[in-house]
Amino acid sequence: MTHSKSPSSRPRATRACFAILGMACAGLAPARAGAQAHPKVAPPVQVDSLTAQEKEMLAIANDLAKRCAAAMERWIANKETTEEKLFASLYYPVPDTDPPMYSTDWDRFADRDIQPIEDAALARSAALAFAIITDKNGYIPAHNQRYSLPLTGNKAMDLVNNRTKKLVVHRTAMRAQRNEAPFLFQRYPRETGEMMIDLSVPLYVRGVHWGTVRVGYRPTDS
Repeated sequence: MTHSKSPSSRPRATRACFAILGMACAGLAPARAGAQAHPKVAPPVQVDSLTAQEKEMLAIANDLAKRCAAAMERWIANKETTEEKLFASLYYPVPDTDPPMYSTDWDRFADRDIQPIEDAALARSAALAFAIITDKNGYIPAHNQRYSLPLTGNKAMDLVNNRTKKLVVHRTAMRAQRNEAPFLFQRYPRETGEMMIDLSVPLYVRGVHWGTVRVGYRPTDS
């Protein structure tokens, strides 16, 4: 059975209450035990000292940040949403989802505009596992298409195939989401034992830090 992603049928006041509750729960949610080992954060470095692969991934991440910021600023300019709504920490729980999914007042525009940009970035290198944006609280408004498949009701399958519209609060993600340095590399082992690099760069909307671009990739350089 495919679950609906839209709670729009709820009365506005009820949705607001759920949004506040959802944010409170997300803020209190601990990182999953054993879900991720302590990431190794690379010390600050200059761009010139990066490896060829790191430079390639940084270029992809910076381009993704530029394109997503431009799309979000167009929403404001076209009056599809407001700057206040984009920066508001209001997440409306989607019924019957586990792990919980959330909608916002504007995430439908992310499905329309952000996901194609993310997927284009993902296609630029076979080493990439994901390329997404999140806000400072860890909300993923639109994930890559390969991780946004319809829910099936099979939790194990859905954990792999549907990662969109989640609030991600594990240690690696939170460091990335709050980072305002030009870039941040974090190395961590996946559940499979495979090493992964999480590269994040800040995402600014109208000059204000909104969140981050995160790209995960398999390292090939020593």
